Amino acid sequence: MDRPNIIYLHSHDTGRYVQPYGHQIPTPNIQRLADQGLLFRQAFCAAPSCSGSRACLLTGQWAHVNGMTGLAHRGWKLNDYGRHIVHPLREAGYWSALIGEQHLSEDPNVLGYDHVVDIGSTRVHSIAPAALQLLRSRPPQPFFLSIGFFETHREFFEPSSVRDALYGAPPAHLPDTPETRSDMASFKASARSLDQGVGAILHGLDELGLVDNTILVLTTDHGLPFPGAKATLTDRGLGVLLIIRGPSGFLGGHVTDALVSHVDIYPTLCELAGAPLPDALAGHSLLPLARGERDEIRDELFAELTYHVAYDPQRAIRTKRYKYIRQFGDRLEPVLPNVDDSPSKDLLVAAGWRERRRPREQLYDLVMDPGEMRDLAGDPAAGEIRAALDERLARWMAETADPLLDGPVPVPAGGVVNDPAGLSPDEPTLPPVGAHEHEID
Repeated sequence: MDRPNIIYLHSHDTGRYVQPYGHQIPTPNIQRLADQGLLFRQAFCAAPSCSGSRACLLTGQWAHVNGMTGLAHRGWKLNDYGRHIVHPLREAGYWSALIGEQHLSEDPNVLGYDHVVDIGSTRVHSIAPAALQLLRSRPPQPFFLSIGFFETHREFFEPSSVRDALYGAPPAHLPDTPETRSDMASFKASARSLDQGVGAILHGLDELGLVDNTILVLTTDHGLPFPGAKATLTDRGLGVLLIIRGPSGFLGGHVTDALVSHVDIYPTLCELAGAPLPDALAGHSLLPLARGERDEIRDELFAELTYHVAYDPQRAIRTKRYKYIRQFGDRLEPVLPNVDDSPSKDLLVAAGWRERRRPREQLYDLVMDPGEMRDLAGDPAAGEIRAALDERLARWMAETADPLLDGPVPVPAGGVVNDPAGLSPDEPTLPPVGAHEHEID
């Protein structure tokens, strides 16, 4: 097979809240992609924060290994931008272009793309036409295109459907109130815009005859921008949509329940492209799943949060059956600056959320308790399971030289963070001083 073109099509904060995952959110173009490709029901990001998640996918490394333990626009950087996937793809003869959202550097030119399209906006109404214009210009083949949409990040549109605001349901972990219903209706309006962008790319590939030799990867960075989802290590924060369409088995409208991580995409694309695989990859190729050679490629996955806008260090291990989360910071009250401001957040804060303490350890049986609402960490009957997962998590941290093992992780020089005891990400930040001068606990 000739080396396929690759399109990495990605959104902000969508989780799995699109039509092919069973939600009442009409996204017919994403559904069409699922009907043609391979949908992963159990796909997870490696870090539920915008920059960390993308960095893990595009380097094939955990966030504390690649250096993106915070947000790029707040001072964090990759340890080595040469690790970005565009570099091994270039060695394999690929031409690359960046269109829209990227979230790995304040200066997109350091990433290594051959061409950067900068149009001053990352919303669908600007990015989709720019991407189509590039495709119609006949870029050199094979190519790697990163197309990033701002949708469905906060700054939602107003609800476009009165019916959604009246009768729609919020995410299951939130109370069903007028505030949360209206909030979710606004998300749905943004999801519709995202779907239009996906549809434009799909139609463009059809028009240009590029479908048969193009791998299209559609995913998002992490869970919904609602309390209890984004910036948490629950499945609500880590679970992501992942649909891949193209040659080598990613066809036919199939679904897999195999446990997969964003870090598995890097080795998959390198294998498809015939690109060299760098050392210290965290992921496993998805091709054995796509080709029907294996039912599973991993027994466990790991996830982490160190900083979002504020310090809240956590690590987690997830298997098919269990989730174990450990808090490493001194603060056990909610770190509310890490929760996007919203009507849903206001409702919970008014009900006393700010004073609720979190446990140091959390353990969930994901078969008996898929909503992760009944913590078993203190249950003597689950003690053996808790200890085994704790040991596996500690071993992973040691093997990957997690800086948390040495104590609190400092802010990089010039980095900007919020006070963890604050309320909003829009509050004044701590001064951008040297790495060891911020109070982070």
